[in-house]
This record gives sequence, structure tokens and C-alpha cells, in this order.
Amino acid sequence: MKFPILTAALLGAMAIAPAFAATPIDETRPLDPRGSLEVSNVKGRIEVRAWDRPEVHIAGSLGDGVERLQIEGDRRSLEVKVRYPRNGRNAEPTTLLLSVPRQVDLEIHGVAVDIDVSGVAGGELGINSVSGDVVAVGAPREVNIDSVSGNQRLNLNSRKLDLESVSGNIALRGRIDGEISAETVSGDIQIDTRGEATRRLSTSSVSGDASYTGGLAEGGRISAESVSGDIRIALPKSLSARVRAESFSGDLRGPGVQVDKPKYGPGSSFEHTFGSGSGEIRMETFSGSAELVLE
Repeated sequence: MKFPILTAALLGAMAIAPAFAATPIDETRPLDPRGSLEVSNVKGRIEVRAWDRPEVHIAGSLGDGVERLQIEGDRRSLEVKVRYPRNGRNAEPTTLLLSVPRQVDLEIHGVAVDIDVSGVAGGELGINSVSGDVVAVGAPREVNIDSVSGNQRLNLNSRKLDLESVSGNIALRGRIDGEISAETVSGDIQIDTRGEATRRLSTSSVSGDASYTGGLAEGGRISAESVSGDIRIALPKSLSARVRAESFSGDLRGPGVQVDKPKYGPGSSFEHTFGSGSGEIRMETFSGSAELVLE
């Protein structure tokens, strides 16, 4: 009697399994090498890799409960979107694996989605994420990344970057000599331009720490603000800039600077000119420390 019971159980499992299996994706669409692509997914993963073909290939799998994969547009502009039913809370995660032209303008939207982009070098890269992590490697001319709770790990050689996060960390490396703006609430900011001298840098945080390692271009400007987080700016000894720092209750440090403190009450500040003073650096904190390092 054991054999029929076991057989029935196996047959039952086999009958049930396909209902919960993911649906494989294998779609290809033509796209101009300098066209635009928009990708959206609510739950799962979006992975993008660049190649040298005038087309987009979409692989991966649609999670159980997903309505369909929507692909619209033409060879100049394409949209790829995972469609969920009206009540899609129980839908399984969907994984999108895309191969795209290297020079494409790319825009990605995700909710509970990890996003991984590598190799793109088009005019624009835009990423909007709620709770997933963002990893990006490439050389798009302009970058705009906005996330809520996920971390951003970026290695980008770009001219202009605008990065925002609420509770996630921002870690940026790359040969960047243009403009960088990074803003967080409780996440940390770490920026390293690998020796390149940036023209404009702006960091802002509430409770997160912010650090910058790199250079400052002739006539460039650095602005770093924080409420309770610490600020650290490391620049070459050949720095030419006017530096001003202020704090309500935090410590201020810099090579050769004289920190002024009022005789009564809190607060401290310093102003100092390095070299010919062609650039400008401003550091402001409330209770965090701020430090300028020349190395």
C-alpha cells in the first residue's frame, strides 16, 4: 500500500508545481544605438548590461501572479514594464535581465527591486528606487539617482551627478571633474573622484556622515552641510581655495587654521586661505565635527 500512496503524492506535487512556476522571458526588440529605454518593475530585480548591438534583449522570468510583460514603443524609444493585477500583493518577484545598446539613454523605476546597471555610456542615466539597492558602473554623461531605503554603490565616470537617498548610504567612485550633488537624511555619503579635480561638489545630510576625497578645480566650489553627522574633506596639499567652517557644538579642524570660539556660549568657526584662494570651500554643521585634510 505504500507505493500507491507515494506515487499519488508525487503526482499531486507535479500537478501543483507548474501553477507556482515563474514564466521565462525571451524577447528582442530593435533600438537605435542612441535611443531611449525606460524599464519598470515593482518587485524583484532589474539587471542591465551594455552591448554593441542595435537591439534590446530581455531575459529573466515573470513571477507567479504577474499579469504580463508590456513592451511598447519603436526603435527610437522603448518602454519595458512589468504589469501587475489590481490586487497584486501576492505576486512573486520578477527578474528582468536586459542587454541594451551602450549609448542608450536609460531610465529605471523600481519599488522593492534591486537594480544593477553596468557598461552604459549614453547621455542620461536615471534611476528611481524605493527599497532596493542600486549598483551602477559606467560612463553616462549625466546621472540622476533617487532612492529611499536602499544603498547606492556607484562607480561612474560622469560629468554631472545628482544623488539622493533617505536612509540608504551613497558610495560614489569615479573620474569625475564636473558637478556632484549628494543628499541624504540618515545615510552616509562617501565620494572619491580618484584624483580628479571636480568643479562643483555639494553634500547635505541630517544625521549621516559625509566624506570627500579628490581635488578641486581652479575656481571650483565645495559645500558640505550636516546637522549631527561628521564632515571630512581630503584634498591635495596644492589646494588653492578660501575655506570657511562653522559649527554650533561640534569640533572644527584644519591644517594651520585658527578656530575662533566666543568667550561665552557655544559655536566655533574659522576662515583660512590656502594658496592663491581661487576656489571656495564651505563646511557647516550643528553638532557634528568638520575636518579639512591636505594630503
